[in-house]
Amino acid sequence: MTRSLLPLAALLALGSPVMAQEETAAPSPNQIVEEAAHEEWVAIAPEDLLVMTLAPAADGSTRRVVIQLMPAPFSQGWVENIRTLARAGWYDGITVNRVQDNYVVQWGDPNYDNPEAEGKAKPLPEGLEVMGEAEYTTPSFVPPASSIKHELQGAATMSGLIAAGVNVDALMAEPEPTQTSEARRALADRYSRFAAFTQGWPIGGRDEEFWPVHCYGMVGVGRGMSPDTGSGAELYTVIGHAPRHLDRNIALVGRIVDGMEHLSSLPRGSGALGFYTTEESDKRTPILSVRLASDLPEAERPAFEYLSTESETFARYADARANRRDPFFIQPAGGADICNIPVPVRRVAD
Repeated sequence: MTRSLLPLAALLALGSPVMAQEETAAPSPNQIVEEAAHEEWVAIAPEDLLVMTLAPAADGSTRRVVIQLMPAPFSQGWVENIRTLARAGWYDGITVNRVQDNYVVQWGDPNYDNPEAEGKAKPLPEGLEVMGEAEYTTPSFVPPASSIKHELQGAATMSGLIAAGVNVDALMAEPEPTQTSEARRALADRYSRFAAFTQGWPIGGRDEEFWPVHCYGMVGVGRGMSPDTGSGAELYTVIGHAPRHLDRNIALVGRIVDGMEHLSSLPRGSGALGFYTTEESDKRTPILSVRLASDLPEAERPAFEYLSTESETFARYADARANRRDPFFIQPAGGADICNIPVPVRRVAD
């Protein structure tokens, strides 16, 4: 069966006993990625890339941030709203309003849900969907890479797959009876029953629920108090330690794949939750435009690809992240948090 999440071989390796450093220096995670075969890289569709242009830096240099949008079945109502907002030009002229150290950078209309706001909120375009809180997770999915028979796809819940005789352990980061106690400890996750990868994205899960997780650089939807779930007009990205307590409480819609330094280096706000105060209004960074790459002239479209999380190279890379054996390291950790195994993404050469 084609493996849809972090390959089982890699999961076993994460908790395997590590031998003393060999005579030949082991490759670093970056070296392993550099040696990946061309066919192990997956192109990101232009429809799934959002190009955000900030006002120029103090030295006049261009600041561009590229966001990859979340694939189905996760957060699709919000993702479609973001495409609608971008195509309507709604994001043009909004600002970065909140920069909270070791937490998030948030951007949107400065006159909406901003404790320092005094003006009138910007009208939203028509046609935006309203999502329920149940959509923070998905109850079932059959990853595209799976070789599960077509007739199973309509009933691909966890119990349905098991009843159909599918080897779920080969699909997900669940401990198998043959795994060692070290492997089980390496896979332990306080925020979910298991953590793994699918279609190049980190996810958590339990029973018949699956959800994307808040790692560094992930992009989510700002919202008010429940039952508000946000429209996609306010977005944020994680710039600090992974705030996994937000998982299943806010919609995640994508991740930064380029230009993160333009957001993570912004001045911190001193107001509540890192919002800029009225006296700090000059610190707000204007956003000149946000466009889908597919709507840009072909010559201006950025192109990126990610290392397939179903590839053998990714399995080796994940093991190397969990068990650093290259010369600098003395003691391999024997495991890794899912957010400490960032999926490699690279720009496609022109």
